[in-house]
Amino acid sequence: MSEKRPPVGCLSGKFLKENKNRFRCMVEIDGMETLCYIASSCRLDNFVSLTGKEVLLKPTTGRAVNAKYTVCGLKYKRSYILLNTSFANRAVENSIKSRRFAFIGARGDYQREHTIDGYKTDLYLPSSKTIIEVKSVISTAEQAQFGTVHSDRFLRQLADIEVLIEAGYNARLFIVSLNPYTKAIELPSGNALACAIDRCKTIGLQINAFSCRIAADGEVFIHQQIPIYE
Repeated sequence: MSEKRPPVGCLSGKFLKENKNRFRCMVEIDGMETLCYIASSCRLDNFVSLTGKEVLLKPTTGRAVNAKYTVCGLKYKRSYILLNTSFANRAVENSIKSRRFAFIGARGDYQREHTIDGYKTDLYLPSSKTIIEVKSVISTAEQAQFGTVHSDRFLRQLADIEVLIEAGYNARLFIVSLNPYTKAIELPSGNALACAIDRCKTIGLQINAFSCRIAADGEVFIHQQIPIYE
């Protein structure tokens, strides 16, 4: 195990295996094999190798989850690759009022999960009628590929965004790598997702990419903006 102390509110364990049942895994904590929760609908071993590695754990919240701890990060170099995709949204929200996001204009009045004609935004800036859709990437690669897992839901969201842009709204796609060491994002090509993104870009969708990091106090924030390659 690393000698570096985990962030506040977290503890470390050794990942043993993902269970056949979704959202469950086994982690060794203080020498005891413990059932833990994984907040991901996809198997994490599709993205990163976990077996035998040090992972970051937080006490599980929510009565419906029958597991004391939730796996939320993988120890990587001197930090962590975050494993809960919702952390991408939290990182953006925690950082959006900082100078780093000055390029998107006024954002002090942002709204979370605002619904427009049936489409639920991740964030919405009413002063500029700007929709922000946040998506995450989990990868150990310095140039991480976005959209490696097919998502019908994301395709539907892009179709809704296309309609809203044509109706006069502005739209941004924020791609957030959950690995603070990611140096660039590569967009998909030659598939349905690439076509949907291109259609939206043609009529005004702006795409920005970032990496995020967990701080010593246990909060997540945007680490830096990174380039996008097509």
